[in-house]
Amino acid sequence: MSTHRRTWQRSEARAAASIGARRKPGSGSSGRSDETRSDSTSETIFLECKHYARHAAVTLWDSTWTLAKRERKTPLVCLSVKGRPGRWWLLHHRDVPALVAEWLSQQDAGAVDDVMRRVWRIKGL
Repeated sequence: MSTHRRTWQRSEARAAASIGARRKPGSGSSGRSDETRSDSTSETIFLECKHYARHAAVTLWDSTWTLAKRERKTPLVCLSVKGRPGRWWLLHHRDVPALVAEWLSQQDAGAVDDVMRRVWRIKGL
């Protein structure tokens, strides 16, 4: 079953707005080397939106949410790939402040200062 075009376009617009940008129409199909292929106009974030009836990772997140809520914790799914360094975090957008606060509380002053410098640069301060 296909998704109505306006449904995924609205989803892209909401995602772009959440990072202070606008949706970039025709982003992936423009084929122009002078235009971003990101789904948003952000200068610093490359946004790729996918709108489906189900995502396997979100199904895992749903199960994690149930367990986390029983313990009054913020749900966070961490994905890793064998042989690839790093990890990918999946969380609900409403949980970003809680995750950022927890992450910052575990960092040394230098890392916190680095984050603040990035914020100031983005805000043009």
